[in-house]
Amino acid sequence: MQAALTRLFAIMPLIFGFGFVAPLVAQVMAAAGWDAPFGLERIVFGLIVGGAWGLYAQIRGRWL
Repeated sequence: MQAALTRLFAIMPLIFGFGFVAPLVAQVMAAAGWDAPFGLERIVFGLIVGGAWGLYAQIRGRWL
């Protein structure tokens, strides 16, 4: 159990990027009336931004 939790917490920034940041980006874009670039859906654009930001946080160890 401890090993499973350790592995889960090791990738938590990436999970947070996909699970929280991505829908947040999509909802903010919808509320502001913005369209995603390159003809993408808002959630797809949010997943790209959230995934990239989560990966950055995973590699660097910080969000900023």
